[in-house]
Amino acid sequence: MAKTILYIIIIILIFDYIVDRILEALNKKNWSTELPEELKDIYDKDKYKKAMDYDFQSGKLSLWSGTFSFMIMLTILLTGGFGYIDNFVRQYTENPILLAILFFGIIGLGSEILTTPFSYYSTFVIETKYGFNRTTIKTFITDKIKTLVLGAIIGGIILSVVIWIYEKTGTNFWIWAWITISIFMIFMTMFFSSIIVPLFNKQTPLEEGELRSSIENFCNKIGFKLDNIFVIDGSKRSSKANAYFSGLGRKKRIVLYDTLMNNHSIDEIVAILAHEVGHYKKKHTFKNLILGLAETGLMLYIFSLFINNESLSFALGATKHSFHIAILAFGLLYSPLTLILDLGLNYLSRRYEKEADTFAAKNYYSKSLQNALIKLSSDHLSNLNPHPFYVFFHYSHPPLLERLKVLKSATPLTGDN
Repeated sequence: MAKTILYIIIIILIFDYIVDRILEALNKKNWSTELPEELKDIYDKDKYKKAMDYDFQSGKLSLWSGTFSFMIMLTILLTGGFGYIDNFVRQYTENPILLAILFFGIIGLGSEILTTPFSYYSTFVIETKYGFNRTTIKTFITDKIKTLVLGAIIGGIILSVVIWIYEKTGTNFWIWAWITISIFMIFMTMFFSSIIVPLFNKQTPLEEGELRSSIENFCNKIGFKLDNIFVIDGSKRSSKANAYFSGLGRKKRIVLYDTLMNNHSIDEIVAILAHEVGHYKKKHTFKNLILGLAETGLMLYIFSLFINNESLSFALGATKHSFHIAILAFGLLYSPLTLILDLGLNYLSRRYEKEADTFAAKNYYSKSLQNALIKLSSDHLSNLNPHPFYVFFHYSHPPLLERLKVLKSATPLTGDN
C-alpha cells in the first residue's frame, strides 16, 4: 500500500510539472508581434516589445526554477529523503510537537536555501534589467530573515495547537482544528495590514489635500464610510504600483502604494479606489473568507479519514507513523483536489474583478479607470494577450482587454463616463 501511495504521489508530481510546462509554452506562443488592434492608438509599441521580452525572460527563469524544484522533490521521494529527515530529528526528541516543528523547520529552511538563488536572479537581474527593482541587498536579506522567522513563529504555533488537539481528541480533531484555524484566518483578515505589513513596510495616513478630499467626496457620495486611508512605501522594493483593500468592519482600510500616487492622476487613483470599494460593497472579501474557511474545513475532514493510515508515513520513507509525515503525504495527494478548487476560486476571483470594475464604472468615471488600467499594464509590462488556458489556470484577474470591454459596456449611474 505504501508503494502504491508513493507511485500516486510521483504521478501527481509529474502531471503537475507537465501541465505547467504546457501552459507556459502555450502562453509564450500566444504572444503576437503586432500590438492588439484595440490598443494601437493608446499603447506604446516599444513598451509592447519590452513587455514581450520581459515575459520571455521571466518564463525562462520559471522553467529553470520549476524544473529544479521538480527534480529535487522527485529525488527526495525516490530516495526516501523525508524519512531520513524524520529519523534525524528523532535522535533529539520523540515529542510529537517538537518532532513536527523540527521536521518542517528543516524542510522550510532547506527550501529557502535552494530557491533563494532564483529569487535573487529574478530581483537583481531580470527586475533590474527592466527597471522595476529598487530593492537593496540589505532589504532582500532582511526580508528573507523576517519571512523565515514569521513563518517559524506563526506556523509553529498553529502546527503545535493542531497536533495538541489531535493528541487529545483523536480523529475528531478536525472539528476543533478547523475552529482554531478559522479564528486565526479571521483575525489575520482583520489585522494583517496593521500587524504584519508594518514589519516590512511603512504605512502612513494619507495627508490632507486634493487627493484625500476627492476620495472622501466619492465615499460620501456612495454612502461608504472610510476613515483609514494609508500610503505604503512600496517604492523601497519595486517601481510597480498597486492598491488593495483589507480588513473587515471598522478595521477596513485602503492602502495606496506611493508609486501609484506618483504615476497616476487624481481621477485615476480615485477610480482605482472605487474598484477596491466595489469589492467591499459586493462583499467579495467576506465571500472569499467564507470560501477559504470552507476549503480548510474540507481538507481537514478528509485528512481525518486517513490520519491513522500508516501507509501515508511509510510511503515517504519514514520508519514510524506520525502526524507530521502523514500530513505531508496527504498534502501531496490532496494537490489534484486543490487544483480543482483553485480553478474555481480563480474563476470567482475574475468574476469579482469584473463586478468591481463595473461598480467603479457606474459610480465614478469609467474612462479614468480604463486609463489607469492601461497605464498599470504598460508600466508593469503585462502580457496583453495571454493564452485562454493559461488565464483559466493561473489568472485571478481578467486580462486587460477583457476588463476594458467590461468598462466600456458599463452604464454609469452618475457622472459623465
